[in-house]
Amino acid sequence: MELFTPDIGLICWMIIPFGVVFFILAKFAWPAIIKGVDKRAAFIDESLKAAQEANDRLAGIKEESEKILVQAREEQLQILKNGADMREQMIKDAKQQAAVEADKLIEEARMAIQKEKEDAIRDVRAQVAELSINIAEKVLRKNLEKKEAQMELVNKLIDEAQKN
Repeated sequence: MELFTPDIGLICWMIIPFGVVFFILAKFAWPAIIKGVDKRAAFIDESLKAAQEANDRLAGIKEESEKILVQAREEQLQILKNGADMREQMIKDAKQQAAVEADKLIEEARMAIQKEKEDAIRDVRAQVAELSINIAEKVLRKNLEKKEAQMELVNKLIDEAQKN
């Protein structure tokens, strides 16, 4: 039963080493342990803050990347629209230029046809005139064989010349 009920002397001798150990622990060990725990807590808090900041930055980057992606899509649509507009404008310009060229070619063809027509008319007139002169010469030779007919024709031509 002595183990369960110690003597007062033993209790006093046990309190002294306990006090010394408690004092040494309280003076040197606990402050170092508390300081280490505080450092560890501060490091954990800083790590949590850094993780939160990184998470916030990541969310911001994600939003920014989505904005950039939307903007890139809009720019892509704008570029495609501009390309289509430019293509349509080029087609329109080409059609207009083709129409101008066609009108120019048609006008040149008309002028060439008109010139050829005029040349043909001149040729026909020249041939008709030559035939008329030949016919007139033959008729006059036959009619002017007599001296009286010649004098009558000369007088008639002089009268006409005086009127003009």
